[in-house]
Amino acid sequence: LYGIASQKKGKHIITSSIEHDAILEPCKHLERESYKVSYLPVDKYGLIDPEDLRKELSHDTCLVTVMFANNEVGTIQPIKELARIAHEKNAIFHTDAVQAVGKVAIDVKGFGVDLLSISSHKINGPKGVGALYIKKGVKISPLILGGGQESGLRSGTENVANMAGFGMACKLARDNLDQNISHFKKLTNRLVSRVINEIQGTTLNGHPEKRIPNNVHFTFLGVSGEDLIIKLDENKIAASTGSACSVRIQRPSHVLKAMGFSHEQITGSLRLTVGTTNTEQEIDDTVEVLKKVVKELRTVSPYKSKYNF
Repeated sequence: LYGIASQKKGKHIITSSIEHDAILEPCKHLERESYKVSYLPVDKYGLIDPEDLRKELSHDTCLVTVMFANNEVGTIQPIKELARIAHEKNAIFHTDAVQAVGKVAIDVKGFGVDLLSISSHKINGPKGVGALYIKKGVKISPLILGGGQESGLRSGTENVANMAGFGMACKLARDNLDQNISHFKKLTNRLVSRVINEIQGTTLNGHPEKRIPNNVHFTFLGVSGEDLIIKLDENKIAASTGSACSVRIQRPSHVLKAMGFSHEQITGSLRLTVGTTNTEQEIDDTVEVLKKVVKELRTVSPYKSKYNF
């Protein structure tokens, strides 16, 4: 964001209301530096209406940045159409594809994006290393000056070991993409089907079809998601109520809030993701634990009298 903003080709940035803090916090900083930032709304599934982008665009728009897939509810945005609309006003289009890489096929040329960022640890690579795709002809200013490493865009001695590990992780993710997608879908379909059918008062959040295959996000009415996490952790099941990068910040999910969820719905929400090594037996074990702990927590819930579970 800073690399494009410092090009001084406009003072208007457009993003969405459900971005990761890695985008929202820099946008807030740029607002303090007199940039105008427009935050696109989303529908109940977390989807952006491309026409909302068209309405916000102006000749002063220097950058449009919209995440490829949401990190909480998994919804995939219409990136190709959004990029095309952004280019109607000659704005640069960036997408945060951290959650999507390794889960869906990504073709930077086919999608027409100018900038695309990914992170190693999301595809089982080393932590602390990522990559930024920059379309030929797009210029950004460096944030770190010095020895001119990485084509002058990020000075400082490179972490070669992490880069090599990241490269191998990318190769494995690409080579096994179809197999992994099939595996993810098999597990998440089983998880969703069993949870929705066997735990009353449960809903699946995010788009039912336009979503990354490894993510499921539920709301369990009458239950606190934080309490659920504690109970699941006691049973050696990892889960989260929001972004895994900000779980220590106790605040309601801005993503679910933007999707129109009530405080009670937000409070009772839980995210589960599956990986390449997970099994159907682990899915079944997780469902059995969920059934047990949701029932336990509902017996002491302040919302107990509101529902007849």
